[in-house]
Amino acid sequence: MKIFTIKEHRRTSGRLIAIAMAAVMVAWAPASVADNFGDQMVDTFKNGEFDVNFRYRYEFVDQDGMAKDANASTLRTRLVFRTAKWNDLDVTLNMDDVHTIVASNYNSTRNGQGQYPTVADPKGTNLNIAALTYSGLKDTTIVGGRQRIIRGNARFIGNVGWRQNEQTYDALSANYKGGNFSANYAYLDQVNRIFGPESGTGKAADVFRSDSHIIDAAYTLNGALSVSVYGYLLDLDDKSGLASAHNNSNETYGVRISGAPKIGDGMAITYAAEYATQKDYEDSALDYDTDYMLGELGFKWNQFSIKAGYEVLESDNGVGFKTPLATLHAHNGWADQFLGTPANGLEDTYIAASAKVSKGTLKLVLHDFSSDVGSIDYGTEIDFLAKWPLGKHYSVLGKIAMFDADDDIGGNDITKAWLMLTAAF
Repeated sequence: MKIFTIKEHRRTSGRLIAIAMAAVMVAWAPASVADNFGDQMVDTFKNGEFDVNFRYRYEFVDQDGMAKDANASTLRTRLVFRTAKWNDLDVTLNMDDVHTIVASNYNSTRNGQGQYPTVADPKGTNLNIAALTYSGLKDTTIVGGRQRIIRGNARFIGNVGWRQNEQTYDALSANYKGGNFSANYAYLDQVNRIFGPESGTGKAADVFRSDSHIIDAAYTLNGALSVSVYGYLLDLDDKSGLASAHNNSNETYGVRISGAPKIGDGMAITYAAEYATQKDYEDSALDYDTDYMLGELGFKWNQFSIKAGYEVLESDNGVGFKTPLATLHAHNGWADQFLGTPANGLEDTYIAASAKVSKGTLKLVLHDFSSDVGSIDYGTEIDFLAKWPLGKHYSVLGKIAMFDADDDIGGNDITKAWLMLTAAF
């Protein structure tokens, strides 16, 4: 006879809740479901929507301390099918396939080529999304199964959409949006990370097993003021034998205000301020209590915008503020030198400017990185991006990131460059 631990009982209870709610969703459907069931199912699939997306990317990495440069040439093929609605229910299926083309001289984290810098795009085929959605409640959707979840600007919960393998969640979520108010809840049973379908003990975990809850709400008064609050209770571990995965568990609560009040014809002031507090949670072996702070102020004028920002991820007891489920590439520099907050914390002072040129976009970002504790200068970074649509279905993107490590800490300089072509049908 098996004796369940408290954690196993909670995880099992969470799955039972998800199954029970899915059953309730079906039970809500009217009695007429039984009538002409076969014909209805045929129509549901026949009238569905099928999308195809190809994303080719060449990534080059020159990193000090590495024997060779990385050259990664990968193609992601994405197939998406959405059924038509049937009694307020529909199904979404998303299959992603990632393969190398010509150049495969890089450390994918799975191919054993450690002589090259890391480009975390392992090859393989994944069922990225398999979700059932119920939309029979006013202003509300309930989604069960493998799904994409992005909260706010993805600073804490995201899909890591820049990488060829997307991060998705085996979850049950409820999402409400009515007028100026929105609220979301999700129970996370598993996090399917970006490292592809191959597994291996001692490597970065392919999945996080989870017994986590994410809750947030937002109210937009007008264009000048939006307020959001959130609470993320992340209880994480993995199957690979890496005990450190438990230490990603954390309890985070925060508030954010932002807006873009107009000051003239085509002109607006932009701002954002955010504060969050975090501490260890559940089976984490760490003992810390730390904060996150962000302040941004900017100006928009027609097709041009500029902003300055200051972001702090504090450190306490030798532990930096943790964001294990974030879309990290979008924050703290595209060179990805701070995918984990350093033990001494991180301060990021930055200026970002962007402009619309014809139908394209140009963007320049300057970063200065230092520690929260100990007055350590980590280095500086320059990021530049150019993106243009090519007709209705195609686009091209060029991007470069140059991180210059401070000599006093003996860090490694790194340069990354990308060329990406996308076709969507």
